[in-house]
Amino acid sequence: MSKTTIKLARAGVIAGLYCILSLITLPISGGAIQFRLSEGLNLLPILFPEAIPALFIGCLLFNFLSGLAFYDVVLGSVITLVSAVCVYLVGKAIKNDFVSALICGIFPILLNAFGLPLIWLYLCDGLAFAYWLQVVFLIISQSISIYLVGIPTHLYLKRLKDKKIKYFE
Repeated sequence: MSKTTIKLARAGVIAGLYCILSLITLPISGGAIQFRLSEGLNLLPILFPEAIPALFIGCLLFNFLSGLAFYDVVLGSVITLVSAVCVYLVGKAIKNDFVSALICGIFPILLNAFGLPLIWLYLCDGLAFAYWLQVVFLIISQSISIYLVGIPTHLYLKRLKDKKIKYFE
């Protein structure tokens, strides 16, 4: 199998995993107070550049399927895309795997925590008092997903990649 085929398949799996993990936790993965287990996948661009569009597509698909407002579907997914690009760029600059994951985790946490409530503020017109509460909730939930799910996943996949296992190269 060619490397291009493997990368395309891996991107499809990542997009599918993001969407499915979000869908199976739907009662808590959508809305103003949310916990998305799928956000733990946001460190994958450090290892696999194809995860950048995959995360965007997975997020876009979930946001669409969950019936969010148009602006939330598009802009929320764009936040994931920008976050994935930042993770990739910074991840390439830092050589220590754990430190890289630790620092790169800041991007999805802060971009989602400060960006999503702005979208909701615009959509709900007049709920400015809730902005900072939503920021706090998102920082907590994103941190759990990134640091308790994402870092162990990242370190495990990095080990597989270092062992030159065929589909993880």
